[in-house]
This record gives sequence, structure tokens and C-alpha cells, in this order.
Amino acid sequence: MLEGKKILLGISGGIAAYKCPELIRQLTAQGAEVKAVATKNALQFVTPVALQTVSRNKVYFEVFEPVGNFNPEHISHADWGDCMVVAPATANIIGKFAGGIADDALSTLFLALNKPVFIAPAMNDKMYAHPIVMRNMQQLKNIGVQFIEPAYGELACGATGKGRMEEPENIVRFIDNFFAEKLLAGKKILITAGPTYEKIDPVRFIGNFSSGKMGFALAESCARHGAEVILVAGQVDLQTLNPAIRRIDVTSAKEMYDVVCNEFTNVDGAILCAAVADFTPEKVSDRKIKRGHDNLTLQLFPTRDIAQALGKQKKENQVVVGFALETDRGLENARQKLEKKNFDFIVLNSLNDKNAGFAYSTNKISIIHQNGETIDFQLKPKTEVAEDIVLAMTDVFRSKNISTKN
Repeated sequence: MLEGKKILLGISGGIAAYKCPELIRQLTAQGAEVKAVATKNALQFVTPVALQTVSRNKVYFEVFEPVGNFNPEHISHADWGDCMVVAPATANIIGKFAGGIADDALSTLFLALNKPVFIAPAMNDKMYAHPIVMRNMQQLKNIGVQFIEPAYGELACGATGKGRMEEPENIVRFIDNFFAEKLLAGKKILITAGPTYEKIDPVRFIGNFSSGKMGFALAESCARHGAEVILVAGQVDLQTLNPAIRRIDVTSAKEMYDVVCNEFTNVDGAILCAAVADFTPEKVSDRKIKRGHDNLTLQLFPTRDIAQALGKQKKENQVVVGFALETDRGLENARQKLEKKNFDFIVLNSLNDKNAGFAYSTNKISIIHQNGETIDFQLKPKTEVAEDIVLAMTDVFRSKNISTKN
């Protein structure tokens, strides 16, 4: 998603520099071209050969080239790049940037650059907390430098220690979010994701195999495009990364119904991706049901239909997207659901398609619009499927003459 972007990677002398080849690999996998600019201390932790191999570009670390080969690379690099990310950024290099010191390749490039700069600090937590370091970071923030710190992705990475360099995948995500077109700027989008669990007794429940991956991908995609997102999630082992996502965890269909109906009045659109239970036990035992010799019979009654409730509440300026997971007569069933639930369009996916549906990181969908138009998509990662759905939602906003930008 960073296709065509030219990224300068500044590397200073911290142990986390060993992660830079992986960071370059992930950036180039997204379509970016990368040139590394390193301090000489950084090369104690990662070799120029490793950086050049993955970036396929020469590593810049000498301000003064041999006589006869003069080329002010800090100027040419500054002209070349669309942005610079400094990772790892030690207390020393942050201090140089803040103080306007230009005595090596990286600090000289920083002063010559008039493009966006992102800094991923990496140092001992005591150094990070020192008032001088705090002051230097604030000075850089005051001039528009953005810091990529573990708070952005700490839940995904597990650790929360201040001063630890953010993981490469989250640095890439941060940069991608920065450059993404803000198609949903000013919009508030409600998304449901994952399964609901309907309790039988304190240890058992009726549920389904939904992993929540599609819904979480949609939440990240909407936030990437500038939306404020409310994610109502069932019981899943996933974490959100973008700070624009407000997550509300629920367990049962009733809990999801109550939260969604309450939030819907204040949003511009909703994407109903959760696999909500259609039935729930009439009675829930307050004690674990013991094994017996006789059959166990559960009396079930229908849950309240979230999609139908929102379809009835929907205002002209709201967009609602539904999902249909089918095993047979997919198009017919999806079209019926589209009309019955008053969706603007419905996303059809099938458990019959290989590597699509529950648990997989890929999906194969069709988007069916109210006018009958059906668009089929190939199997692709759910992150890319989410982009297709968000673009379709943006088109509906535009067709209703509802602005999608501030």
C-alpha cells in the first residue's frame, strides 16, 4: 500500500538496529523504495551489506566522499525521499536533531530535509524518562516531527516498556496510515466483529468459529482512511492497533444488540460483520450441568436481529453494510437479506470457497448493491478485502451526496 513511495530510513547506534533489514523488507514488500542512512555507530549493530542487500540501494554513512567523487548526498537524498523514518533513534541522535547539530550523515540529512519525519525512539527506559530527553522530544514534536512509540502497537507486541523501539510491522503500518487517502475523514463508523457466545451454564456456551479477522481488518481500514471507528467485538484473540479505534467488548448477542443500537444513532455508517448467534438458550443454569445417562435437551429461542433493527432505524444520510455467509444458494439468499434488512449493499462470502471464511487470513467475496449490480472479487488477504469494502462504502456516501471529507 506504499506503492511508489520513497522512504529514507535513518539508523542510529542502538541495538535495535539489527531489526532494520526486516523493516526494509516489509517496506519494500508494500511497494516502497528504501535508502538507508546510518551513523557509524549504527554499523556496529548492522552491516552495510545486509542493508544494501534488502534495499538494493547503497547505504549512505559518509558525509565526505573521497576527492574526485564529491556529491552532497544529504542534499540529493533530501530531494529524493517522500519522508524519513529514524529507527532506532537513540537519545544521542534525538538530542542532535533537537539541537541542530549536523556532524554526521544522518544529522546532516535531517537538517536538509523538508519532508515528513517519523522517529521511533530506542533507549534504556531511564534514559527515555530523563528530563533532557523529554525536552528534546517535545521540541521535535513542536516542529512537526511524529514519534512512533510502542503505545501505537503495544497490545499487539505484548511489551509496554518505554524506550523500546516499536516493532517493524507497526512502523510500516504507521507510515502507511500517514500516506493513506482520507476517504472517510470526518466520518464515524460502527463495526461489529467476531462471534457471540450464548451461555448454557458457567462453563459452556453455544458459539461459532468466527475469528473476527475480517471485522478487525475493516476497523483498521476505516481508521486508516480517516474515520473514527467504534468496534463492537465478540470474544476473539485479536487486538486493535490504530488509536482512532474505540473498542467495546461483548459476549452475548443481547449485549451486542444493546451496544450497537445505542451507538448507531450517532454514527454515519455501520458495517455488520459479526457472526451473531441466531438462537440462545431459554434457561441458563447457574451451576455446571453434570453428565448423565439421559439426553440433554436445550430449549432455544431466537435472538434479537441486530441488522433488521438498524435497517429500521437507518436514516437517509446513514450507510449500512451487511454480511452474508452462505453454504448454498448464496446469491439468492444474500439478495433476500439485502432487501429485508435495508442494507445499502451486502458482502457475500461462502464457506465453500477454499481458504475463505472463518479462521483464514484470506477471503473471497462478492459485493451486491441495491440496484442488483454484483461485483466478484478474487481470493485475497482480508486486509485487502477490507479496502475493497471501504471503497465501496465511500462510493455509496458519494452517491447519496454525503461528503466524505471535512
